[in-house]
Amino acid sequence: MTEKLLFTGKTHNTNGREGAARSSDGKLDIKLPQPHPAAEQLFGAAWSACYMGAIELAASQRNIKLPAGLAVDAEIDLNVDDGSFFLRARLDVSAPGIDPAVARELLDAAHGICPYSKAVHGNIDVATNLI
Repeated sequence: MTEKLLFTGKTHNTNGREGAARSSDGKLDIKLPQPHPAAEQLFGAAWSACYMGAIELAASQRNIKLPAGLAVDAEIDLNVDDGSFFLRARLDVSAPGIDPAVARELLDAAHGICPYSKAVHGNIDVATNLI
């Protein structure tokens, strides 16, 4: 199989009281004055968006129609233990109208599809909850 580049996200970040993050295409332009929790929030937003796309792909592969109300809420915790920082995450998924067993199958399959889920697999504690 031949590798194919699908997309490259480019951002420029600055720090300090006027800190900001901007994407090269202008779709992201956010102020990041210090101190800020933006890294965890941005990671949660990016991961949950990717994970939702992975759920959609898993559903289409199984010929399952997803409801319009599909939603993913991400919580990314920044923790410290003896001076060592680490992350912990929760992905809360709402899939109204889908049988819970089928939804759980899609959520589990999505972790095998989503590049963010693959990147953190075995590196941080992740709880995926069907709400």
